[in-house]
Amino acid sequence: MAKKKKKSDRTEEQMQAVEGALSNTEQFIENNQKLLTTIVAVIILAVLGYFGFNKFYMAPKQEEAKSQMFKAEKYFEQDSLDLALNGDGQYPGFLQIIDDYGMTKHGNLAHYYAGVCYLKKGNYNKAISHLEDFDGDETIVEPWAIGKIGDAYMQLGEMDKAVDYYLEAAKEQDNNFTSPHFLMKAGMTYEVMDKPSKAREVYKKIKDEYPESEEYKNIDKYIARTEG
Repeated sequence: MAKKKKKSDRTEEQMQAVEGALSNTEQFIENNQKLLTTIVAVIILAVLGYFGFNKFYMAPKQEEAKSQMFKAEKYFEQDSLDLALNGDGQYPGFLQIIDDYGMTKHGNLAHYYAGVCYLKKGNYNKAISHLEDFDGDETIVEPWAIGKIGDAYMQLGEMDKAVDYYLEAAKEQDNNFTSPHFLMKAGMTYEVMDKPSKAREVYKKIKDEYPESEEYKNIDKYIARTEG
């Protein structure tokens, strides 16, 4: 009987605690009603502002950037790198697109194009700068951007950095195309660095994990070369 009474007492105490907490909450709301109303209003305005910004500013800007950049992309395809970068006087190049539409998807993509242009022109530091500014957002372009940073460091003679970027590019999106491609580059860089065991490790990864890749066809030759 005593135990039941104690349990009842505990339950009553818990109920009183809950009621007290609710009472305190109600009192807080009453005392801070204006502040809470202001906070809710600010949140609502922020949400509306975000959607309004995207719909009425960013969407038109994106379409404008797309229409402005098509000529620079054509020059890029034709390997007219200076025109692609700087424009032709009528249509802007990638650098102007970055300045005018940097917040848009095409403004972001222009960083990738500019990086590749500078890489081809031999301006490796500018290539790295633009490729690092590019946000691939987990698209298929991302591993290529990372890998091209590796190419730029390779040209600068910084092989340690180059191989790190090749390995990062290989991991970025695990597939039978980009992964073995950049693993192969990493392996060949290790060979140039006179690190055959490291190269063999990478080549064996291609053999074990990417049997459907193009690189797999001749991988035994590379493995044998590092073992010799």
